[in-house]
Amino acid sequence: MSETAGQGGHVPGREPDPRAQGRPGAEGPGKDRDRPGGQEEHGGKTHAQERRGQEQHGQGPHAQEARGEPEAAPAADLAARVEELQALVSDLQDRWRRALADLDNLRKRVSRDTGRMREEERARAATEWLPVLDNLDRALEHAETDPASIVDGMRAIRDQAQEVLSRLGYPRRDDVGAAFDPARHEAVAVLPREGVPDGTVLQVVRPGYGDGEQQLRPALVVVAKGD
Repeated sequence: MSETAGQGGHVPGREPDPRAQGRPGAEGPGKDRDRPGGQEEHGGKTHAQERRGQEQHGQGPHAQEARGEPEAAPAADLAARVEELQALVSDLQDRWRRALADLDNLRKRVSRDTGRMREEERARAATEWLPVLDNLDRALEHAETDPASIVDGMRAIRDQAQEVLSRLGYPRRDDVGAAFDPARHEAVAVLPREGVPDGTVLQVVRPGYGDGEQQLRPALVVVAKGD
């Protein structure tokens, strides 16, 4: 009985040796494999390796979060750009409406100014002719008392009328002896004349007024035809 107790049995009255309990073979060769802690340690290493592999291939949760951050930044930039363009379009539309309103106001103002200037010019031209009409009235009043004075009065009125046209920018031309110019003359007859260059104006049937771009009317003339 004492040998059996000394080889591994339990002797009453004595505590088991703790050193014997801590030896690796004390609990049998299959204890480490059956412990839950061994499974967790082995399983934890496997899951970590799987997570690292997924992240390397872009499939893990951290990789998805990493992919989501750069996508959020362009979306915010795009929204800011859209808002900026909408503000620009609104500003351009406002300027366009203002430009149309200004153009319409300008057109109306120019139309009013042109009409007013036209009326002012007509009134100024008519005012220039009032003294001519007054002299004609006086000449007619004295026609019965002194018929001979009518001729001198009519010459004076004609000179006054020519002066009025000259002030308006259309002076009377004296084209006798000038070379024929189709822009200033209209030939009503051609007469042979010795010693006179061909195309010389011999006679003015109806005088012309003004010159160049301000020509009121061309002169009707008789032109010489050389030998």
